[in-house]
Amino acid sequence: MTTLPQFLATHPETILIDITGTQGSTPRETGTFMLVSADTIWGTIGGGQFEFMAIANARKLLQGADASETMDIPLGPEIGQCCGGRTRLRFREVTDAVIRELEERSSDEAARRPEIWLFGAGHVGRALAVALSPLPLDVTVIETREEELAHLPEGITARLVAMPEALVQEMREGAAVVILTHDHALDFLIAREALARTDLAYTGMIGSATKRATFASWLQREAGGDKAWMERLTLPIGGHAVRDKRPEMIAAMTTAEILTALAAYGARASSR
Repeated sequence: MTTLPQFLATHPETILIDITGTQGSTPRETGTFMLVSADTIWGTIGGGQFEFMAIANARKLLQGADASETMDIPLGPEIGQCCGGRTRLRFREVTDAVIRELEERSSDEAARRPEIWLFGAGHVGRALAVALSPLPLDVTVIETREEELAHLPEGITARLVAMPEALVQEMREGAAVVILTHDHALDFLIAREALARTDLAYTGMIGSATKRATFASWLQREAGGDKAWMERLTLPIGGHAVRDKRPEMIAAMTTAEILTALAAYGARASSR
């Protein structure tokens, strides 16, 4: 996937389309943007007929033809859409100043991205890294085995450490933790540290009902944990709706779990 800097470097003549306001039901929110060059686009403001209209207007601006610098589009039957709301757009030529603005916006967005920590880069860990990599998330994979870190997708942070459980204290509030190492004892150590925190959005562990029972017993009898901590643990990950144990299927279902947990955590945080 082409990154924003790559697109800007290879398409010097570009129009920036910003959503500056919305009303009612709309496909994207205020602050969303896309870039339009003469022959391609980067990003999306929601698709459909209203995006086609915006792209056509942007290309008229590139050609120096008569075009609008703003648009206020009703998303109703008159343009073949049924959202029912309105979207206001602003069009600007991409200059050096606009590029700096986009870089700042991208940097701010990256700083706000939720952290996802994957402990283990085996079959399921790699599949989960692949599933998460296109999403607006800050994904880190931790391993004790160097060779397992060689096949991760681009954009994933890889860390080789001897004591993975010690990294739990580095996580920001609202992080998601997925534990899928090659060693059950190591899984338990990491999970114990994660469950001791009450500010994480998601803590999940690969395994089974038997592993859950074994971990619960160890946590209370040997690790000084509280029985109530188990309410914060998703084990097994991926749920029971789809009974398919292929790594890619587990990764897809777990990704959905993580995104749901992040949204719930965000809603709770915003209501405080």
